[in-house]
Amino acid sequence: MITNTRQTFLSAARFENFFINYRKSVRFFAENTFQADSEAQEKSVRARYFQKLIFKEILIRYTAGDAIESLIPLLEALVDSYEGLQRQLAIYQGIPNITPLTIDDWLDQYEECVQVFSLCILLHRSDLLQRFVALIDPAGYAGDDTLYEDLLCKLLPERYDVDRWYHDLYTPLVQAIYEEDPTQAGTLLQQYCDAWYPAFEQAPWHDSHLQGDEGSYCGYWALEAAAVAFLYGIDDGAIESMVYPRDLVAYARDARPGDAGRVAPLPAGQACSRTGYWFAPLETETREYFEQGEVMPQSGGVWYWVGEK
Repeated sequence: MITNTRQTFLSAARFENFFINYRKSVRFFAENTFQADSEAQEKSVRARYFQKLIFKEILIRYTAGDAIESLIPLLEALVDSYEGLQRQLAIYQGIPNITPLTIDDWLDQYEECVQVFSLCILLHRSDLLQRFVALIDPAGYAGDDTLYEDLLCKLLPERYDVDRWYHDLYTPLVQAIYEEDPTQAGTLLQQYCDAWYPAFEQAPWHDSHLQGDEGSYCGYWALEAAAVAFLYGIDDGAIESMVYPRDLVAYARDARPGDAGRVAPLPAGQACSRTGYWFAPLETETREYFEQGEVMPQSGGVWYWVGEK
């Protein structure tokens, strides 16, 4: 049910219809096949269909106001579904390192990619981030796009420094990362959010809120803007945009012990609570390794747990 919708376009009827149709799809395709020229193609089409459904469920639940913690099991299922999709595509196409998303050619597929990155980042699941990136990197995308790398470099080891990106839409977001003036960085973040929805005029989900309760609308969210604000310590207090998921940033910044196995963030100067890798939005370097009991550097501001590897 809808508790406190985060976008006014989502009606209770649309939310209910999504899950009615989801259940119907599961039942129908348990006994029926997708139209395809071969068994291998059918399996790849099936895998894509259900991967998209899981992703849409995450979006519609977030839009409906569900608790952010409730998205974590769905994110786990989503990464599982991308791995299954990649396996089926590799068999069907005969390309072992095939990507489940063609991010250089298709803007909406690039957006989907960075949205998944961002969910992993904001929900503090660097383990899922690493698994998802392992599906995309081998297709030749590693070290080829600035935003792609800047979303990963603070959490994953041995990433790349690159000064080019595939799609012009993301220019203000990339510039916000490197802007030294905090006020201007926030302005660039606002510019990006303003440009985000109009840029996706050709995306299959664009204007889906106009379709009514039977339509496909699940929510419009520039998740990558939130991930950049969190990772790089950008003040988002003045951002005014329907597509900016402000409470996901707040959730990421306010990690608490016991939340889905996460480790509480540590202010600079405190003793490290767990041996492993940590990152700080105010540090320009990537992840750093600390032993339990070691004092966290004063320059970092707040330090966030990444993982043991």
